[in-house]
Amino acid sequence: MVENLLRVRFGELDPEIQAIISRILQLSPEEFTPLLLQCSKQELLKRFPPEKSQGN
Repeated sequence: MVENLLRVRFGELDPEIQAIISRILQLSPEEFTPLLLQCSKQELLKRFPPEKSQGN
C-alpha cells in the first residue's frame, strides 16, 4: 500500500524513496496515509532520513 501511494504521488520510486519505505511501514496506516498524501518528497526524506549503512 505504501509503495502504491508513493508511486501515485511521485511516479517511479527512486532509490531515496525506496530506502525509507521500511521506516514508513513502522507507522500505522492511520499515521502514514495522511503523510504520504500531503508531504512532498523532500518533506518525507527529511522526516524519515535514510538509515546510514553499517558497511560491509
